[in-house]
Amino acid sequence: MWVEFLILTVCVIGLWLGGSWIVDSAARIARRIGMSELVIGLTIVAIGTSAPEFAVTIAAALNGQSDISVANVVGSNIFNLGFILGGVALVAGIPTTRKLVWRDGMMLIGATVMLLVFMLDLRLAWWEGAIMLATLIIYLSYLIIKRDRSDSADEIPAGHFSFRDIPLLIGGIALIIVSGHYLVESAIVIARFFGVSEWVIGVTIVAAGTSAPELATSLVGVLRGRHAISVGNLIGSDLFNLLGVLGLAAMISSLTVGEAAYGSLIVLCGLVIVVVILMRTGWRLTRLEGGLLVGVNAIRWIADFI
Repeated sequence: MWVEFLILTVCVIGLWLGGSWIVDSAARIARRIGMSELVIGLTIVAIGTSAPEFAVTIAAALNGQSDISVANVVGSNIFNLGFILGGVALVAGIPTTRKLVWRDGMMLIGATVMLLVFMLDLRLAWWEGAIMLATLIIYLSYLIIKRDRSDSADEIPAGHFSFRDIPLLIGGIALIIVSGHYLVESAIVIARFFGVSEWVIGVTIVAAGTSAPELATSLVGVLRGRHAISVGNLIGSDLFNLLGVLGLAAMISSLTVGEAAYGSLIVLCGLVIVVVILMRTGWRLTRLEGGLLVGVNAIRWIADFI
C-alpha cells in the first residue's frame, strides 16, 4: 500500500509541474501570436486538459455504454464549475470581463441548453451530434480569427516566446494527463483497501481524477495571476466536453440514456446559469461566491450518496 501512496504523491507533483509548464508556455505563446490569454485558455489549453474526458467518453460510446459517455461529461462539467472554479475562487477572487461573461459564458449556457433540448427524448442522435460539433468548430474558428488581445489587457505575459515553449506546452499537457490517470488508479486501490464502495469511488475519485488536468492548470494559473488562462481553461473545457466530445461520441453511435442522466443534465444547466450570473455581479467571482459553488457541489455529492 505504501507504493500506492508514493505513486499518489508523485502524481500530485506531476500535476503541479505540468500545470506550471502549460500556464507559462501558453502565456508566452499568446504574446507571440497576438492572441489573448483568455482565448489560449479557451482553445489550446482547454482541448488539451479535456483529453481524459475525451478518451473515457469515446471509449464508452464505442462499447455501447451511452450512460457512461453522457454521465462522464456531465459529471466532469459539474465538477469543473463547482469544485474547481469555486475552489480556485476561494484561493483568490477571480476578476471577469465582459467578453468572458457575454461571449463565452453565454456560449456555455447555449451549449448546455442545446444538449438539454436534444436529449428531451433521452437520446442524442448522430445528426444532433453533428450540429453540436459544427457549433464548436464555428466558435473556435471565430476566437482564432479574432485574435483579440483586449480580453486580458491587464495580464501581460512575462518573458519572451521561444520555440521551446511549444514542446513545453505539449509536454505539460502530456504530463498532467499521465499523472491524472495514475492518480485515479492509485486512489481507487487505496479507497478499496479502506472499504469504500465502488459507487462512492465513481462519483468522487474518478470524477475528480478525470478533471485533474483542469484543476492543476487552473490552480497554477490563478496563483500566478493568469486569471484569464485559469477561467478560460474551465469554460473552454466544458464547451469542448459538451459540443466536441459528446458531439463526436453521438456521431460514432447514437447515445441513449436513462432518466437519471437527464436529471443530472438539468442540474448542470442550472449550475452553468448560476456561474455566469455570479461572474457578472461586480465583474468578479469572489471568495464568498466560490465557497457557494463548492458548497452546492458538495450537497449534490451528498444527495448522490443518499
